[in-house]
Amino acid sequence: MTRLPAAIRGSAVYRHNVQSTVASSPVPVTILTGFLGAGKTTVLNRLLTGEHGLRVAVLVNDFGSLNIDADLVVGVDEREVVSLANGCVCCTIRDDLVEVVANVLARPEAPEHVVLEASGVADPAGIAMTFLDSVHRVRLRIDSIICIIDASQVFATPEQEQLKLWQIACADMVVLNKTDLVDAGDIALIRAWLDDHFLRYRLIEATHGSVPLDLLLGTGRFDPAGWELLHENEDRDDTHTGHGRGAEVVGTGFTAWTYETDEPLSLRLLERAAARLPAGVYRAKGIVRSAEQPDVRAVLQVVGKRVDVALTDPWGARPPGTRIVVIGAEGAVDGDALRAVFDGCRAS
Repeated sequence: MTRLPAAIRGSAVYRHNVQSTVASSPVPVTILTGFLGAGKTTVLNRLLTGEHGLRVAVLVNDFGSLNIDADLVVGVDEREVVSLANGCVCCTIRDDLVEVVANVLARPEAPEHVVLEASGVADPAGIAMTFLDSVHRVRLRIDSIICIIDASQVFATPEQEQLKLWQIACADMVVLNKTDLVDAGDIALIRAWLDDHFLRYRLIEATHGSVPLDLLLGTGRFDPAGWELLHENEDRDDTHTGHGRGAEVVGTGFTAWTYETDEPLSLRLLERAAARLPAGVYRAKGIVRSAEQPDVRAVLQVVGKRVDVALTDPWGARPPGTRIVVIGAEGAVDGDALRAVFDGCRAS
């Protein structure tokens, strides 16, 4: 289980940022978990544009996947924090989650809610334990852990079933997303799979990440007592907690590779190439500079064999360029082969 290193907990900067500005009540934290391509970023985009009336701090690994309308941006500071017109702020997590959270809470207009998007291959338990550390409890409290499931890809990667089950087991609410891509029989099969592994769970169905905001923010669903019970029993084969049974914490077992170029790509060629990526590639996503629409950012989304390429907003002051991240099984991502594939999509 991941815990805060003693060196971090004891650092002078950390004590200043966290302990010297103790709020009257802890700031609630929502953690979004779920396997690669489930739709977590889509849910975040709803938060950024929704009318929730809160100053929300959204913590992400990369701004590139967020569809932030340039007209909503009112400022960007040197620590890669984007301030939006509706009071929300977006922060990238580059190295240290603890430092990012401390910096966000120390802002002049402190957030009223924090939402963190976990990586699709991350163990949400380690993130939750960070916020449950006694040093954080004076400033932060976990409000909810929400697991997003892609209804069309639940059984697409059987070798990753245990990771998916563990992410669900850590959650207090499950969102079955992309139900428009399956039929009633598929949904019944997914529910039977969940019933077979979990004694009880909260499940809502959604399309395009359309989850009511009042189910995402300020719910108070997280139960620390139930969480402690889950982790007291997590190493037992006969675990029967309120969250789940038989789930295991699995190692990452994944490889990530990034492709970057300033040259424009043909969207037609890119869509065709993305549909033929190796079976060991679970997810690919990125921002693309296209030859067809050079003034507008294109977004590439690949989940399994499903490929989506969409035009979003103008580049504005952002330098045009392509950055695609590919995530696959360990040993199944051949960087040289993938570079050849994407280089073959160059318009030149």
